[in-house]
Amino acid sequence: MKRQVIDLLLVIFGNLILAFAVRFFILPYNILSGGVAGIAVAVSKLTGVEADFIVNGLIIAMFILGSLFLGKKFMTHTAISSFLYPVFLVLLKRVEFTMNIDPMLASLYGGLLGGVGVGLVFRTGATTGGMDVPPMIIHKYTHIEIYKLILIVDALTVLFGMIAYGVEAVLIGLISVWATSFAVDKIILFGSQESLSVMIISDKSLEINDFIQKEVDRGSTILPGKGGYTKEDKNVIMTVISKGEYPEMMKEINKIDPHAFIVVTDAMEVKGNGFSFDFKV
Repeated sequence: MKRQVIDLLLVIFGNLILAFAVRFFILPYNILSGGVAGIAVAVSKLTGVEADFIVNGLIIAMFILGSLFLGKKFMTHTAISSFLYPVFLVLLKRVEFTMNIDPMLASLYGGLLGGVGVGLVFRTGATTGGMDVPPMIIHKYTHIEIYKLILIVDALTVLFGMIAYGVEAVLIGLISVWATSFAVDKIILFGSQESLSVMIISDKSLEINDFIQKEVDRGSTILPGKGGYTKEDKNVIMTVISKGEYPEMMKEINKIDPHAFIVVTDAMEVKGNGFSFDFKV
C-alpha cells in the first residue's frame, strides 16, 4: 500500500512538472519540442487550431493506440496521466505568470523540466501518455532503450515543425529534445546505476561467496588466482553491488575474514539482471 501511494504521488507530481514545463516554457515561446506539445505547436501554426485542443486530441488518440498495442496494463497505468495532464494544463492556464527569456533558455529548461516529469512517471511503471506511446510500442518489440527511442521520436517531431517555422526553430527545438532525453535517462537511472565493482581475495572465499549469494542477494564470479609472493593458489571473488549495500557487506566480510584483501572501484555502467532498468508494459 505504501509503495502504491508513493507511485501515485510520483505520477501526480510528474504530470504537474510536465504540464508546468509545457505551459510556461514550450507553448508561450512556440518551442518545437518533442511530444504532443511540439506537434501541437506545429499543427496549430499550419491549421490555426488552438494548441490546447490539439494536445487533448493527441492524448486521447495515443491512449487508444497504446491500449491496442500495449494491453490492459498500459491502460491502467496510463489512464491517470491521460486525465491529469490535460487537467493540469487547463488549471495552469489560469495562473498569471509570464517570463521574458531567450527562446533557447526556454527550450533548454522546458526540456529539462519536461524530462524530469516524464522520468518520474516512468519510474513508477506508468507513462504520461501522448507521444510516449510510440517509443513504448517500438521498445516492446525491439527492446531498444526507451530514452533513445524518445530522443528519435522527439527529433522527428521537431523536424516536422520545420514546415511551419523554418530551420532556426528546429535548431532551438532540438535543444529541448536533447534536454528531455537527458533528463529522462538520469531520472530513470537515478540510484540504480550507482554501483561498485568489488574484488575479494580471502582464505575463506567460499564462505564469503556464500554470504554474497544468499544474504546480499547478488551474483558473483570466482576467478582462479595465484599469490605473487607466496605462489599459493587463491580464489578471487568478483561481484557488483549498489553503493547502498557496500557498508553492511564490508562489515560482514570483515567478520568472516578480518584479513581479506578487498579492492573496490566505481562501476561506470552496469548491464544485466538486477542493475539495468528495463521498462516493461
